[in-house]
This record gives sequence, structure tokens and C-alpha cells, in this order.
Amino acid sequence: MGRFEDGLRVATCLFEAAAWQRTIKVECGKCRHVNYFQPHGLWWKFHKKGWSDDFRDARKRLYCLACWKAMRRKVRPSVITICEEAPRLHLPMPDEREWKREVNRFRG
Repeated sequence: MGRFEDGLRVATCLFEAAAWQRTIKVECGKCRHVNYFQPHGLWWKFHKKGWSDDFRDARKRLYCLACWKAMRRKVRPSVITICEEAPRLHLPMPDEREWKREVNRFRG
């Protein structure tokens, strides 16, 4: 479940970011490269693969493409947060029926 800081809700997983329509910001731990993901598509990818969508667990599944190209090493992101920036990376979206089913389960 989301938590609150300074009276504002803070997402702790990919699904919450998608439900709250917030962009997911991923920052590299080594080169500080930043990317902004569309939350619904990223959540859907994790859901289809059966991966945990908690931000702490998602860090284990993501890596910096810039570091991979430069050093041929998978460097894990240091920070995954939500933000108001426009997303730069768009992954395939879940169909509307599946999304509504998950939202109802989340509310339930």
C-alpha cells in the first residue's frame, strides 16, 4: 500500500503509480542517467511475467542501457520514484478489461 510523506501519498509499487497516473522515474546508480516510464505499460510487463511490482523488487529487474552500451555491465538503478514528468518510454498497455479487474481487486 502507498505511504504518506508530508501529507502527500507516495507510491511503493508500479501498480499504485499506474492507478494514480504518475510517471515512473528510474535513475542509474552509476552514471545518473534518468529515464521516465509510462506506468501502465511497465506494470503490465511485470504482471505478465509474474514479477513483484514493488519498487524494491523492480530494481532487481531493471538496468541502465547507457551503462550496458558503454561497459557491457548491467548496472542496477539506484532510485525508482514517481514524478510529474512526461513519460519517454512507452511499453504495451494492458487491455481495458484486465486493467479494470486489477483496479477492482486493488480497491477490494
